Amino acid sequence: MSATASNSSYALGYSEAEQGRLIRQATQLAPLTERFFRDAGIGPGQRVLELGSGMGDVAMLVARLVGPSGEVLGIERDADSIKIAKSRVAEAGLRNVSFSQSDISQLQKENRFDAAVGRFILQYIPDPVAVLKSLLASLRPGGIIAFHEPHWQPYQDYLRSLPLSYACAAVARDIFKASGANPEMGFSLHSVFQQAGLAAPNMRLEMILGDQPGYTTWICDLLFSLLPKARQHGISLDALGNLETLSQRVHAEITAANVVVPWIALVAAWSVVPDKIS
Repeated sequence: MSATASNSSYALGYSEAEQGRLIRQATQLAPLTERFFRDAGIGPGQRVLELGSGMGDVAMLVARLVGPSGEVLGIERDADSIKIAKSRVAEAGLRNVSFSQSDISQLQKENRFDAAVGRFILQYIPDPVAVLKSLLASLRPGGIIAFHEPHWQPYQDYLRSLPLSYACAAVARDIFKASGANPEMGFSLHSVFQQAGLAAPNMRLEMILGDQPGYTTWICDLLFSLLPKARQHGISLDALGNLETLSQRVHAEITAANVVVPWIALVAAWSVVPDKIS
């Protein structure tokens, strides 16, 4: 998903290939995010602010949770992404979703939303504490803040017995860090929420596992979207070999080892807006 604040560290770009990757990623992660949002208290009739809409998948997921009596406003800065998201919303027959081409600094502070949510967004924001503080002004007291963010370290640790897969993860993480993103944002949510004036969040960490291509080669898809940033920051790709055959070689490595591999570790964090912000 693309970032919602000025001067973000969004590293993945807006290519057609990246748009397709985002949609595939959303399909894979939808059950985890839906369960997370339900547990956080997202439900019928709520007005929800969704940050970094991208292709619209999270907005559509939330729209189904809040139902026809609810409303979702997606914030996205890329005009082409909004066009695609609007088209997909219309195709899905959802009438309770709208999008705004803006960033968090442009939100009206009306205390009019019941919840603010996002997935893979705070990792790209230079000052996530400031973003959460800004969000608080758009939420009613008792409203919900819920974010899904990545935690790369356990994912990499899991891959240590798979040299090529591990190399892919290490390079991707290095590219994110060089671009200014925080690949361990999920682990930071506990302190970020509290620094923003929220109670310590409820949290969970989940990793889904499989041996199908959707699991084995998602890291390759991610790397291909990151290649322009790798070149920009001078990050070596030598350890990966021929990029044209990378996906096949990664899948073959995992198949030969007869193991399952995870998607990135997902940290869910949610908290309730207090009556008074300190």
